[in-house]
Amino acid sequence: MTFRVIDTETCGFNGGVVEIASVDVVNGAITRPMSDLVCPDREISPQAMAIHHITEEMVEDKPRIAVAVRRYQDHPFYVAHNAAFDRAMLPEMNGQWICTVKLARELFPNQPSYSLQNLRSSLALEAYPPEHLHPHRALYDCYVTAALLQRILNESGWEAEQMVAITERPTLLRTLKFGKYRGQKIAEIAQQDPGYLRWMLKSIADLSADMKYSLNYFLQK
Repeated sequence: MTFRVIDTETCGFNGGVVEIASVDVVNGAITRPMSDLVCPDREISPQAMAIHHITEEMVEDKPRIAVAVRRYQDHPFYVAHNAAFDRAMLPEMNGQWICTVKLARELFPNQPSYSLQNLRSSLALEAYPPEHLHPHRALYDCYVTAALLQRILNESGWEAEQMVAITERPTLLRTLKFGKYRGQKIAEIAQQDPGYLRWMLKSIADLSADMKYSLNYFLQK
């Protein structure tokens, strides 16, 4: 099986790609690294710049994403950590998407965090990104995501279409990440204060599909 692991860095949570990168995973081997800085369609926020260290000067003479993205296209399977975000940044990609966050939640349900760097540490992933890069640069994160994908493939035996199916369906979240019970198990909140979870479902309009599914799941147990 062949997968293209892809990552983007942006101007902030609202988009504006400043970097795109990928590696291919072919029969378990990481090959064909590619990366491009991108001139965005908006200013880079100070918060984003503090994370990825990509400055306006670094991208001012670079191509727009519509040009840079061309050599990353035409692959049957794209893999990303939090694929919903990268997929929204790259609507030009016409392959199927696989999300390593969702796969990790399914396969490793008791992790304290599903951020890429925390999974790298807790799972002792053998990742060897280029030494001149750092976390939150696109190519660096591609290497770590590829190592996570390799671990998932080795331990699960899932085929590509199974991983696509897991990506497309709601994922069971076990911990509440916000609100007055932040950091607590949803199963415990459902027992102690089910009214609060029902209030969340009724009153918070932008709950993710995963969170809605999880709240309903534990309320019905």
